[in-house]
Formats: sequence, C-alpha cells, structure tokens
Amino acid sequence: MKIMAFNGSPRKKWNTATLLSKALEGAASCGAETELIHLYDLDYKGCISCFACKTIGGKSYGRCAVKDDLTAVFGKIEQADAIILGSPIYFGTVSGEMKSFMERLLFPYSTYTDPPQSLFPGKIKTGFIYTMGLTEKMMQEFGYIQYFNRLEMILKRIYGDSKYMCSFDTYQFDDYSKVVSTRFDPVKKAKRREEIFPIDCKKAFEMGAKFSGGK
Repeated sequence: MKIMAFNGSPRKKWNTATLLSKALEGAASCGAETELIHLYDLDYKGCISCFACKTIGGKSYGRCAVKDDLTAVFGKIEQADAIILGSPIYFGTVSGEMKSFMERLLFPYSTYTDPPQSLFPGKIKTGFIYTMGLTEKMMQEFGYIQYFNRLEMILKRIYGDSKYMCSFDTYQFDDYSKVVSTRFDPVKKAKRREEIFPIDCKKAFEMGAKFSGGK
C-alpha cells in the first residue's frame, strides 16, 4: 500500500508539515509505504485552461497535458492507495501553491457531463489537513466550513472517500516578541501549542493509520 502526502505550506517543519508527517507515521505503522512531497520545492503553475484534457479523441483526454514537475507526481498518484493534502489557510483559502496543485489535480479527471463524472482510474482515499491561526469559533463565523465541505465533495466525486481535519489557533512564530502581532496572546498561544497541538498530531496519526487499513 502506498500513501502520499502533499505539503502546501512554504514551511517544511512547522504545523502543516508536522501534521502530515504524523499522518504518514500512522500509515507506516500499519505497513504502508509513504512519501511526503513539499509543493514549494516543485516548479509548476495552475491550470492553463488549454482543455486538452477535455478534447474528444485527444491524446491527453482525462490527463493534464502540461509537462512540468507535476507530470511525474500525477503518475505516482494514479498508483497510490491514498493521498493526504495539507495546507495553511491564508485569507480564507488554501495556499497559492496548493490551489494551483489542486486545479491540476482535479480538473483533468472531472468531466463536463451532467452529472459530472470521474475519469480517475480507480478509487482512492483522500484526506485534507487544514491549519490556521483562527479559533474554531472564528472559523465557523467566517464560513470556512462551507469551503471545506465543498472541497470534500469534489474530492469524493473524483477519487472516492474523503475526510478532513482542522488544527486551530496554531502557534505561528518561534518568538512572538520579534513580530508585530499584538492581536495574539503569546502565552495563550504557547499553552495551546503545548496542550492541544499534540492532540491534533494524534488525530493526524489516526487518519493515516485508517487510510492504510488500521482501526
């Protein structure tokens, strides 16, 4: 079994990357082969709207025709049993790198039929891990749930079963005194990092374990 994770954060050792690593640890604990890819290391852009993936009889029908660092990645995804995406939330949406990746990941396999169908070869599990500086209450007030549910619906339609989890009120800096961030209480942030983030890590571990057949 192969499980891949994609880090949509520019940081390789912070909240999002840590949770993705924990998810892969959970998968590996159940015998899965794992791989973590940092999207900010790759050279690619979002969908260029060429519609080669939709052209009748075209050699790229159902596949992205653009050749760049994502070409080999998509080939790996088609051989995987599960993928887990992770991104911080910036201004109410995923990071720019994750957004561009998702355009390329989702559009070629989605048909312009009524109802829309999937051209992905088979069914795999998908997961999403969101990290954010907002509290859960603020997230709900800002309507993020609708955004998360919409992405989950699209992932389910194209790939199969999909789950997501959120890590709220995350610790953003090593030293809050060096950053203009008076809206945050660094003591409370540190306390939450110590007490709550380990719980989020456990949830991520359990997600990975379940994706690889564990309980």
